[in-house]
Amino acid sequence: MKKILLSLSIAALGIIPAYSQNSDSTGLPGDNLDLQGVLELFKNSESLEAFEKAINTESNEVNNLDVDEDGQVDYIKVIDHADSGSHAITLQVDVNDKESQDIAVIEIDKTGDETADLQITGDEEFYGADYIVEPEEETAGSTEGKFASGFAPPVVIVNVWAWRPVRFIYAPTYVVWVSPYRYRVYPPYWKPWRPVAWRVHHARVVRYHHHCRVVHVHRVARAHRIAHRHRVASNGYHQRNAGRRANGNGNRNGNGGGNRNGGGHRGGGGGGGRHR
Repeated sequence: MKKILLSLSIAALGIIPAYSQNSDSTGLPGDNLDLQGVLELFKNSESLEAFEKAINTESNEVNNLDVDEDGQVDYIKVIDHADSGSHAITLQVDVNDKESQDIAVIEIDKTGDETADLQITGDEEFYGADYIVEPEEETAGSTEGKFASGFAPPVVIVNVWAWRPVRFIYAPTYVVWVSPYRYRVYPPYWKPWRPVAWRVHHARVVRYHHHCRVVHVHRVARAHRIAHRHRVASNGYHQRNAGRRANGNGNRNGNGGGNRNGGGHRGGGGGGGRHR
């Protein structure tokens, strides 16, 4: 009974740990760029240039996107929009030589001399509304027996100031990174590969799902406003994706699943919390 009550209280807060999410496909295209994996690659990168290379490295198995549907995985550009101590680090794909499309944004607010908050938000075109991933404590384990029945565990907001790329972008010598690449102009290391079926992709990225959680409340407010202001969208892709997006939203609401184009069901999210 305790276990049931604890599960209900966690669900009431809208928090579902990434490792326990339903593995059925949502049918949305963004499931082919795993945001938990993106967050892990970001955390372990020394710079935004290195992060861009990591996303576009086949062996990391995070990028399975084929936005222009040419049968090859797309190159993802990284563009930092920085303003007043906040960064909206955009992941973007060139759909053709005239249009680009944002895929997701890593949003970072500096909240003190040595504190910073971070969330990564998927673009609604690819992930549906308010699909957000944020880090959680790496030491977080089972909460069973630690809290009284009917009470959810506290939401711990992770301070990402110690992450190498965060220190990098807040260094006095940092030059704002804007990817120098564009449609059909790519770095020498880029060798596109064929995308795989969603279930194959999902099995490969599960290893990244241990130190983050899916939420749907925006906490990193300043950076999120910057991201909204600079959002880039492809009208052509929007029109082409309309039917798939509608079907995917139906799956998110519990009306379907198992489509190979998508990823795990989105969890909920809490608002406030405490830093650690």
